Amino acid sequence: MKRPDWATSNPLMQEYYDNEWGIELHDERALFEMLCLETYQAGLSWQTVLNKRAAFGDAFHHYDIEQVAQMTDEEIETQLNNEKIIRNRLKLNATVNNARAIIKLHVAGQMFDDYIWQFVDQRQQRLVVKNDADLPAQTRLSVQVSKQMKKDGFKFVGPVTIYSYLLAVGVVNARID
Repeated sequence: MKRPDWATSNPLMQEYYDNEWGIELHDERALFEMLCLETYQAGLSWQTVLNKRAAFGDAFHHYDIEQVAQMTDEEIETQLNNEKIIRNRLKLNATVNNARAIIKLHVAGQMFDDYIWQFVDQRQQRLVVKNDADLPAQTRLSVQVSKQMKKDGFKFVGPVTIYSYLLAVGVVNARID
């Protein structure tokens, strides 16, 4: 299997690339988890986030959307003292906020999976790349999705973060052939 340079730096990154990155994802909980992980990554390395992934799962009810949406300010305060995770108040608050935004979608009759995939008419987009350098930081699609998500109440969803998210969950497949 061909891998981009970032996926060959260590076994954890290789495992992530081989089994998750760019593969179509349609599970609500997993889509939410990946959105959260991408928000945690802003300004940091993906390696750092993956190293803390299990601790984040523990801190946020394994990304059970209903439970995260009900988290209190006191619970976030507790997590700000959790040395096993990235302790950024804005990012942690965004996790709870984004769970609540997904709940609003559900109340309106829309699943988060359908919401994310609607931007590409429910069909994975293919981006042919030969190496890491071919990946742009953002695209028209990520700008469009970012704007809509912000309108719908999501936080920490700028076009660069969203492009990384779309790649991670396979909405855009940029796996090296």
